[in-house]
Amino acid sequence: QVQLEEAGGGLVQSGGSQVLSCAASGHTASISTIGWFRQGPGKEREFVAAISRKEDRVKYADTVKDRFTISRDNALDNALYTVYLHMNSLEHEDRDEYYCAASFFNPADSEDSYVGWGQGTQVTVSS
Repeated sequence: QVQLEEAGGGLVQSGGSQVLSCAASGHTASISTIGWFRQGPGKEREFVAAISRKEDRVKYADTVKDRFTISRDNALDNALYTVYLHMNSLEHEDRDEYYCAASFFNPADSEDSYVGWGQGTQVTVSS
């Protein structure tokens, strides 16, 4: 079983930057990808970005690809590693609950590819 814990949410001004982290622990050896999704009130959850664990494969939603960067640490300890979402030029529309999720597959934008989810962290962007 894999545990995921997000951190880094909070209030940021429009145009500002914020970094979210996703700490994965437990049986992470079988996990190939960590992805970020977001969901706002009354909206469906949408894909944001994903990164593979061992290769430099990344995938971004069109709405964020020029502003957000996903990265991971290179921890050698297979039981724990962290993925980051660097968010720049934040817009009011980016205000959402952000979730990270684990997948056995290559980076993908479909929720069906992900088997474990964190509890989420709220990002609020003031206009």
